[in-house]
Amino acid sequence: MPTIRRAILKLSGEALGVEGRLFCHEKFERTAQMLADVARSGVELAVVIGGGNVWRGRRGDAMRMGTVAADQMGMLATLQNCLYMRDTLARQGQRATVMSAVDISRFATSFNAVEADKLLQAGEIVLLACGLGNPCFSTDSAVVLRAIELQCDAILMAKNIDGVYTADPHTDPSATLIPDLTYAQAAQRGLGVMDAAAFIMLRDNAVPMVRVFGLEPPQNVLKVLHGDPMGTVLHP
Repeated sequence: MPTIRRAILKLSGEALGVEGRLFCHEKFERTAQMLADVARSGVELAVVIGGGNVWRGRRGDAMRMGTVAADQMGMLATLQNCLYMRDTLARQGQRATVMSAVDISRFATSFNAVEADKLLQAGEIVLLACGLGNPCFSTDSAVVLRAIELQCDAILMAKNIDGVYTADPHTDPSATLIPDLTYAQAAQRGLGVMDAAAFIMLRDNAVPMVRVFGLEPPQNVLKVLHGDPMGTVLHP
């Protein structure tokens, strides 16, 4: 496994909630401790946190909403998670900066790749909020684009499932883990790892590696960074 000097981590918002909803203080604290451990190990770390624990987009009654307003609310949900995580990290003695794709200067610094690079080199964790700042793009697209801009060695996707499977293991008992996939294979097989726009960026920019693995326990992130082969490796 290649050495990972700089990584971008995608965290599920649902994984930080109580049964997937809102905020679980203990989960934020455990996850913040893990992020701090990663930073202190010498790995430069950027983090994208989804907003699904706060807002799940146009579902149920929210189908009455327009796409733009629903997606904007989702962006603000990611900002809430990043602000919570920054506060939790600060209380544990770890420096972190929230950078937002949407200008909201009273709450966060506007994203700038040059400034983010400086922060990462200085040992700060950079928490990336509000996706790409535009509707119709998921946090999958955001994490890939930021990985390209920040020249990350790997994208780490810590999920509620421990890798990429041939089918949904929650509904298909015959589903098996796929340990190794190319971006083209994953897209062709429709395995749902990321959305189509994200796969196009991965492929066209030859992003070195995506690792998909289970978030629980949070220390799995450190294990992956130290060479544990758990989960699935995706590559060009």
